[in-house]
Amino acid sequence: MQTTSWEDEFREYVTARGPALLRAAHQLTGHPLDAEDLLQNALTKTYLAWDRIEDRNALDGYVRRAMVNINISQWRRRKLEEYPSDELPEPAVHDPLPAPEIHEALEQALRELPERMRAAIVLRYYEDMTEPEIARTLGISVGTVKSTVSRAMAKLRTSLGLS
Repeated sequence: MQTTSWEDEFREYVTARGPALLRAAHQLTGHPLDAEDLLQNALTKTYLAWDRIEDRNALDGYVRRAMVNINISQWRRRKLEEYPSDELPEPAVHDPLPAPEIHEALEQALRELPERMRAAIVLRYYEDMTEPEIARTLGISVGTVKSTVSRAMAKLRTSLGLS
């Protein structure tokens, strides 16, 4: 089967940027298999739109935006899986971790956050988006972004034994 030059260009892009995009997808989903699915769906959309994407320097942004949009659509389709309880669990007491282990602990703490909180943290601190950009991306108000990021940071500090 003969491939066209744009297919070769797409293949080269995926080969070069795939690992970094997979890390971003993993930050959004919190699970390696979900991240692979999310990235594959975003790359499929990118492949289908390849001839319409004029600025090749903006490809990473296009794929990341596709991943965020796909992830948001998946949230909206899910049922509420967490239910309030009358009894609160006892808080865990953790000693702060040594520096080499903090990255692994942070990844674990991110995976434990609810999806909207995790997305807000990833967009704010990993993708360096502003609060208004996050609000537009997630379809929520700027105030909700601020409170979500604040609550998520508090949960991360507690999970890491920093509060």
